[in-house]
Amino acid sequence: MIEVRNLSKSFDDKLVLNKINAKFEKGKTNLVIGQSGSGKTVLLKCLIGLYEPDEGDILFDNVPVNEMNSNTKKQIRQALGMVFQGGALFDTMNIEENVMFPLSMFTKMNKSDKLERVNFCLKRVNLENVNHLTPSELSGGMKKRVAIARAIAMNPKYLFCDEPNSGLDPKTAVVIDSLIKEITEEYNITTIINTHDMNSVLELGDTVNFIYKGQNWWTGNKNNIIQADNKELKDLVYASKILRDFVKK
Repeated sequence: MIEVRNLSKSFDDKLVLNKINAKFEKGKTNLVIGQSGSGKTVLLKCLIGLYEPDEGDILFDNVPVNEMNSNTKKQIRQALGMVFQGGALFDTMNIEENVMFPLSMFTKMNKSDKLERVNFCLKRVNLENVNHLTPSELSGGMKKRVAIARAIAMNPKYLFCDEPNSGLDPKTAVVIDSLIKEITEEYNITTIINTHDMNSVLELGDTVNFIYKGQNWWTGNKNNIIQADNKELKDLVYASKILRDFVKK
């Protein structure tokens, strides 16, 4: 589990996160939603250590980050898996090398063991016999699946996904959603997803945290988001035509 308590972050004189509180549960898909500029990406970057909060605490399995020694922080970083919005695959590496990259960086595994792990992860995301292809030879959905394979290569305890369906067609987006949910439940991972895709919210949202102008505005799940009595949340939800059609049925 990951928890944030009274988390605040500013850039120059602009307050981006204002005393955010949230719990992200193990074995569940935990979503952070909000309009562009709401602060959800800044929150994600604070959680993975790219930004240092101005105030508040981040706890991994009930241990505050600011109370961890350097060795424990290193262990936490190695337990993180990250799926970036654009996939962030290395164009100069083939698929095998991309998925193997964290294993080469953070482990002392021999080449044979690393290759076995790479092949296992690629098979888990339903991609086989692509080892020697380059990212430019893959479709957008395949690139996202490779990014997921790389993210789980180190058997992470925590998985972060930043707009995993960005740029994908609806059918492929459903495949990615299902894959993330399956992996989360299968390996009992604490998964946190930033998204503005309301279809993903209805499919994945075991817990949903809505951030509005840098503040906690609503917390719930996929089962009660449609009935929520929250004007700003409704504005975001009903901005999707598919959701409007769904509610009318």
